[in-house]
Amino acid sequence: MNNFTNRVVFGLLYVVLIVSSSLLGPVFFYVLFFIFLLFCLYEFLKIIQLKSIYPYILAVAAYSLSIISNNNLIVFEDDLFEKLSVSMLTLVVYFTFITALVSSRKVAIQYLGRIFLALIYIIVPFSLLIKLPYLNYEHSFETSIIIGVFILIWANDIFAFLIGKNFGKHKLIERVSPNKTIEGFLGGFIFTFIFASVVAKYFVSIQPLQWFTIAIIVSVFGVLGDLVESMFKRQAKLKDSSNFIPGHGGFLDRLDSVIFAIPFIYIYLFLTT
Repeated sequence: MNNFTNRVVFGLLYVVLIVSSSLLGPVFFYVLFFIFLLFCLYEFLKIIQLKSIYPYILAVAAYSLSIISNNNLIVFEDDLFEKLSVSMLTLVVYFTFITALVSSRKVAIQYLGRIFLALIYIIVPFSLLIKLPYLNYEHSFETSIIIGVFILIWANDIFAFLIGKNFGKHKLIERVSPNKTIEGFLGGFIFTFIFASVVAKYFVSIQPLQWFTIAIIVSVFGVLGDLVESMFKRQAKLKDSSNFIPGHGGFLDRLDSVIFAIPFIYIYLFLTT
């Protein structure tokens, strides 16, 4: 298959996986995004040239705690659970400091900095992403929220690309991403709003105003996420984060706008539902 065919086929497969995992229920949803988390983390650690098992330990700990809090799998009171969660994560984080201290690494600060960068950039967004379906007024697993968010992200990505390619003349941040244009950004912004009106009509688990606000977040922070990943790849002198997905590059290339926008979507829905 040529590159265009690969892009279409694997792009459709990606959409089918996300939609079907959401519709099949929490277990499939958690498993799929845990796989995405591990692939993105692996690719990012390669980009920043960090060989360490501790980011994976942090990923498993944070993701597991997020699942537990979603499903109320423990019998403790909520405040006790929160204390235990914070304590566990704190122990894991500070154990990383100790290992850097007793190791023979001469660049301990860079080592620790890269671990915390992986925590903030990859692990935290995925741990918050799996909480999005519960951020509704009934606090139950609601597939329409996650599917709606991804529809807006896809709309922004697709129309920013199409309009930027055909009408783009003014560069957004040329030194980071020469292909990104102001026209593409504005086109993605407008069409994301159009899609938000459709999503708000059929996905009523949250209010229309919330969908339009999410559209703004997706349009702004989704593009920033793409630019941030381009910055990392440019510094590492890489075109793609990997070649795992034919026609698309790596998982991080496919999910860069998602992982950057999700924390802001989570904060907004957490404060308004």
